[in-house]
Order: sequence, then C-alpha cells, then structure tokens
Amino acid sequence: MDIHEVDVWLGDNLLPTVVLLLGAALAGRAVRWFGALHRAAVDREARELIEGGGSVPERTKRARAVGQATEWAAASIVYFLAGLLALRELGIPLTSLVAPATVAGLAIGFGAQQVVGDLLAGFFLFAERQFGVGDLIRLSMPGQLTGISGTVEELTLRVTKLRSQQGDLIVVPNSALRQVTNLSKDWSRVVIDIPIPVGEDLQQVIHLLGEVSTSMAAEDPWSEQIMGQPVVAGVETIEVGYVQLRLLVRTLPGRQFDVGRELRLRVLVALQQAGITTPAAPAVQATNR
Repeated sequence: MDIHEVDVWLGDNLLPTVVLLLGAALAGRAVRWFGALHRAAVDREARELIEGGGSVPERTKRARAVGQATEWAAASIVYFLAGLLALRELGIPLTSLVAPATVAGLAIGFGAQQVVGDLLAGFFLFAERQFGVGDLIRLSMPGQLTGISGTVEELTLRVTKLRSQQGDLIVVPNSALRQVTNLSKDWSRVVIDIPIPVGEDLQQVIHLLGEVSTSMAAEDPWSEQIMGQPVVAGVETIEVGYVQLRLLVRTLPGRQFDVGRELRLRVLVALQQAGITTPAAPAVQATNR
C-alpha cells in the first residue's frame, strides 16, 4: 500500500470511523443524561410524597425501574450499531465475520449461561411487576420467612441492588432470586403478639389494647399512616402460665416499622401503668406482612 492509498484510507475510512465513534459516545452520553433527568424527577416526586407522610405509588416505582432498563437498553443499542457501522467504514466486510461470530457466539453462549439467565429473569421481573425501585423486599430461600431485607435502589435486566437497614449495598443477580417477599406492595401490616399472664383479666387487657391502638390511629401523624381501625384479634396461643394476645394494624406500604415501634412502646407503657406484668422470657415481638 503506497502513500496515496494510505491517505485515501485515512480520509475515506478512518476519519469517518472516528467521527462515527465520537458521535456514538455523545449519543450514549445523551441517553445517560436524559435517564439521569428522568430519575431525578421521579426521585423528587417520591421524596415529596414521603416527606408529606404518604407512600410512593406503584406507577412511580415502576417508572423509575423501567426508565433504568430503557436507558441501559438504548445505550447498548447505540454502541452495538456504532460498532457495526465502524467495521463497515473500515472496509471490513461483515459477511466475513459471520463464521467467527457464530463460533464466538456458541462459546459465549456456553460460558455466559448465567448472564443469559439473569437477563431473562430481569425481563420477567419487569413484565410481571413483582417489585420496583423503592420497594422494601426480603430475599430468602423457598419456604423460609427469614432472609436479607432491604430497599431496592436499582433494578436492571441483570442485577437487583438492595440497601439494607445497616447501609450495606447488596447486589444480587436476577437469576438468583428464589423467593421475594414484597413488604411494601399496596399495604403493610404490623402483627404484635403480647404475652399476658393467665391470672390477669384478659377482657380488661383486650379493652386496654384496643384503646391504646385506636388512640394512636387517631393522632397525627399516625392517622395518615394507619389504614382502618386496629384490631385486637384476641387470644392467639395458650402457653404454660401465659397467653398470647394478637394486635393487628394495617399501614401504608413501608410504614409498618415506624408504626410498629411506636405502638409497641405505647402498649408497654400502658401495661406498666395498669400494673399488668408480662413474662420475661417471651418478649413482645412484631412481624410484617
């Protein structure tokens, strides 16, 4: 190849390729920028709702998750098309890449089965609306009620990122999600089991629990977080020397922890003021739907 041919190749092939790649980089940056604007708007709306004592609606959670997935897919398509066009501009026939691409595709397919599984699982997460960004979820093995809990910070086609209450960022591949419990879907519930000695007047205790929970539900800001009237379900279990009384309170999504902590405090204070003691071994506990 002489100097003239090199000059022609530089002007007709290399320069357009460089311009094309720069344009693809700018287009990718533009996609990221619009995605960041969308996330900021959604986060601002969610933050205003939370500060006002409300809960984030499902459409807002889904909008943020879909926006992240769309941003990732659009950027990937831009870079993929730019790569194909760059090869064509450089004079490399795409048909000559079919055989190597087939072999490479098979090798990648065998070696990247986990990635393909992650992408398929992520697709069904979006399609079935199992949870979205901002939801409080618990990850566990099938049939178990304990596991890792956290707030969904990011949801892509490949991974789900959770922020635990301790501030740890947990990254889980979507194909590894076996059992997901959504603790902030539509509504949540506080379930408090209170051990009471069998010698106490149970009707009086039930009446006291009803007064405490109803009074709390009528006060600000709890009235905006509690849905409906609290229910004293009555005797849940009978043990040696004591019985378990169950108190049920339905709350807005994700508010069960704040409501549960305040309600447990009020119940204990009311029992102490009434001179009612609880067994030392079974502590007051709460579970959430």
